[in-house]
Amino acid sequence: MLGLEILKAEGGEALLSLKMHDGLRNLHGKLHGGALFSLIDTAMGQASHSLGDGSPNSVTLECKVNYIRPVTDGELLCRAWVVHGGRRTQVLEAEVHQGEKLVAKAQSTFACL
Repeated sequence: MLGLEILKAEGGEALLSLKMHDGLRNLHGKLHGGALFSLIDTAMGQASHSLGDGSPNSVTLECKVNYIRPVTDGELLCRAWVVHGGRRTQVLEAEVHQGEKLVAKAQSTFACL
């Protein structure tokens, strides 16, 4: 439904893409913040899972997103990486770019299962 595409997920890093479409627009015609959050959270999850065998072995405990600029059209790339991979928790960061422009930046904590 969102149209996320996983381009890479290995070694504690992930790269996902999202192409803007009408189903993702808010009332102002811009990309809905919830859709952008879903891109970020999914990328972080893929980065986390890529530390192991790729199976889901963690869940999001908390996530903070700085929404920096609105998106009207085009494609977004989200890069996420594990900053700290502990036994019980992990800290991850992510950035979303549209071309050279930074759209959002995020940090989260994941619980290891």
